[in-house]
Amino acid sequence: MGSGSTVLSLRMDGDLLERVRQHAAKRGMSVQDYVVRTLIRDDFDERFKAAVEETEEFYR
Repeated sequence: MGSGSTVLSLRMDGDLLERVRQHAAKRGMSVQDYVVRTLIRDDFDERFKAAVEETEEFYR
């Protein structure tokens, strides 16, 4: 992820936070770990999609 860590503060409404807490609890995770894992997964998906598009463009 990088050489260090940085603090990120998020503001969200109570309903969203409660849903995030429930999703995290189902996986036995803290809210922080759940949010970070979700962001990492989304970032991977974006990079993978871009790589697939580059490969498709290369072979056209």
